Amino acid sequence: MTYPLWTPGAAAALPAIAVAFVLAAVVALVITPTIGRFVRGKGILDHPSPRRVNQRPLPRGGGVAVMMAFVVVGGGLVLFGGGIPGVQGQQGIKGLQLVGLFGGAILAAGIGALDDAIDLRARWQLLGQVGVALVAVAVGISFGLIGDPFGPGTFTFPVWVGVAFTVLWIVGMINSINFIDGLDGLSSGIGLIAAVTLGVLSLTMEVGQPFIAVMCFTLAGGLLGFLRWNFHPAVIFQGTAGVMFLGYTLAVLSILGTAKVVVALLVLGVPIIDSFWVIVRRVSSGRSPFSPDRGHIHHRLLDLGLSHRATVLLIYAICVTLGVMSLFVSAAASVYAFLGILVAFGVLRFVLAKGEHEALEPTTYEDEVPS
Repeated sequence: MTYPLWTPGAAAALPAIAVAFVLAAVVALVITPTIGRFVRGKGILDHPSPRRVNQRPLPRGGGVAVMMAFVVVGGGLVLFGGGIPGVQGQQGIKGLQLVGLFGGAILAAGIGALDDAIDLRARWQLLGQVGVALVAVAVGISFGLIGDPFGPGTFTFPVWVGVAFTVLWIVGMINSINFIDGLDGLSSGIGLIAAVTLGVLSLTMEVGQPFIAVMCFTLAGGLLGFLRWNFHPAVIFQGTAGVMFLGYTLAVLSILGTAKVVVALLVLGVPIIDSFWVIVRRVSSGRSPFSPDRGHIHHRLLDLGLSHRATVLLIYAICVTLGVMSLFVSAAASVYAFLGILVAFGVLRFVLAKGEHEALEPTTYEDEVPS
């Protein structure tokens, strides 16, 4: 086990991190109820169904509050905080890439809000996800190289491979967050843990990106403020707007500057691996990978008798453990840990299964979002 060494600018960036975190939390805390009332007034509600746990209609689209907190606070720091330690200089991140970070976040939330309002078919959602990923690539947010987790070197990608990997990473991250978004506060809490982990990692000597740390903690603050209203019993859901925004923003923050892919894979191991096995099971049974059912890990835990809150807290604990592990072990150990968890999840799914979780009737998911 190795202990992280902090970059020289880490201490100077702490005030900016603290202020950004608190401001974003306050913004999200204050505006979420307003968004909830607006959405409810428009009839944009998540109604109870056999695969959902809410017992009454609840407003969708609460993730717009997190997006607004992130863009207002983070964008404000970029525009007006040029002399603040941790913000000044942006550590080599180009202005166009910052446009991609904030503009892409707004676009992702907008596409998601459209789905919340009119229930886009899964194919159109996927097209929107690919589109927002290509916007990121167009402004220079792309994998040019990543560090070799098993040695001191790096892997340099041809342009087309970097573009393909970037699109796959962003689309995959969005769908991993979407697939785990099945219980009150689950996806937003996992996003909060991931954002804090990436933020702390960005303050280490290995990465040395205090600016990315400030942006990660801004995102974390927005999620914390939103969780006041989203944790069980929730009064509002993230909706596709929040899922698309959160997946896109986490993916981009893990790419900018020094790519932090291995750490992101580990700390987000639960949603990523759950998504992998869900897709494998659906495809192997001859169904669309986007056809909804009750086969996710959180559904299995509920079926074992855990309460709603206990299931969410257990998954939080797993994610926190993986996040702490990612800070103290080598990149190679993180890869081995991820592969070990992948196998363990596969075994666990079979152990927990009490029988095949049947797909819902086609009429219930023909126009549904991926789940």
